[in-house]
Amino acid sequence: MEKITISDGTLIPGRGEKQVFSAWRISFFGAIALLAFLVLSSPDPFRRILLFLPDGILRTFQVTIFSILLAIVIGLFAGLGRISRVTIINRIATVYVEVIRGIPLLVQIFYIYYALGRIVKIPDITSAVIAMAVCYGAYMAEIFRAGMQAIPKGQMEAALALGMSRKRAMWHIILPQTFKIILPPIGNEFIALLKDSSLVSILAVSDLLRRGREFSSRTFLYFETLTVVALVYLILTLFFSWLVGLMEDRLERHVK
Repeated sequence: MEKITISDGTLIPGRGEKQVFSAWRISFFGAIALLAFLVLSSPDPFRRILLFLPDGILRTFQVTIFSILLAIVIGLFAGLGRISRVTIINRIATVYVEVIRGIPLLVQIFYIYYALGRIVKIPDITSAVIAMAVCYGAYMAEIFRAGMQAIPKGQMEAALALGMSRKRAMWHIILPQTFKIILPPIGNEFIALLKDSSLVSILAVSDLLRRGREFSSRTFLYFETLTVVALVYLILTLFFSWLVGLMEDRLERHVK
């Protein structure tokens, strides 16, 4: 079965990186060690900074999880539209993918919050989730499209020969196999979205970066605060990249 490789450049440990001093281990445990050293050697301000951030970490996870779930739904239907034989549906889905991928995420966040805010008042966190889901939904659409097209055409032909409708065959035969193929790319998009969630701080959403900015604005310790924030982001993204690597290994063993 064909493997789809779509990556945001995140360091994902593979089977060949089991060495003690692999790049991932050096990066992950180095970040933890550096953060621990800063907190233990200089409790003021680094311990105070770290204790100020948990609420922001939780909000970052909330935005990321809600956004990725909504993006998967959007991407599924847009991906189906991309392979649809109905011309108008195909064109709408394709235009959506091309337009959204051509506009920076930050511009989309501003547009949904400020431009659409003239028509309907949207809460800050809702605006952030919608903007990120719409943006990443376009990339998810391409992942779904590639995954569905990776399934051998003979399976659809066999299902039609057995009397199944194309719609039923898609939902019961093609999509279940597609999800197995696209799980690793979705994991990569989750990591990328986790990093991009820092952009929602411009909407006064108290995420990790926003909490860091609040602390630094009170204490003027910008370098120290941003150092801790950067290390926390690095630890989180590397940890989830490790989970994605485990998922890829298990899926490969299952397919074999």
